[in-house]
Amino acid sequence: MSISTGDKIPSATLTRMGENGPEAVDLAALTAGRKVVIFAVPGAFTGVCHNAHVPSFVRTKDQFDAKGVDEIICVTVNDPFVTGAWGEVTGATAAGITMLGDPMSKFTQAMGMDFTNEDAGLIARSKRYAMVVEDGTITVLNEEENPGLCDVSAGEGLLDAM
Repeated sequence: MSISTGDKIPSATLTRMGENGPEAVDLAALTAGRKVVIFAVPGAFTGVCHNAHVPSFVRTKDQFDAKGVDEIICVTVNDPFVTGAWGEVTGATAAGITMLGDPMSKFTQAMGMDFTNEDAGLIARSKRYAMVVEDGTITVLNEEENPGLCDVSAGEGLLDAM
């Protein structure tokens, strides 16, 4: 069952590249008392994720800042090495977007947002969605009909829903 607006996000430990290598990030602590945007993608360096989804948040970052968003977080079902490199290549890291890996898909599965497409080699990946989380509670949730779309979950689509 997928999570819904009004629900608390599940407790999760994600990963990111720190100065000394991979480090754990407690998502509950990161969202406590804050207004954050979390957008999730099926995989780093994949077509729509790389060419549309991440760029949409890079280009709208200032508009989210103006709406009082404390942080924009991208979650991908990849290890922290790939996730960190992807943030550098896309300009997301330079734009101030936090890139977090969910390498075992635990957060994604707890959200009820996982899917598998064996033909494409995507196993236990994340559906494409974006949400506003205020003090750990989902206040806006935009999920795409399929992972190949990037409309309601793009930066502009989420801004329109806020």
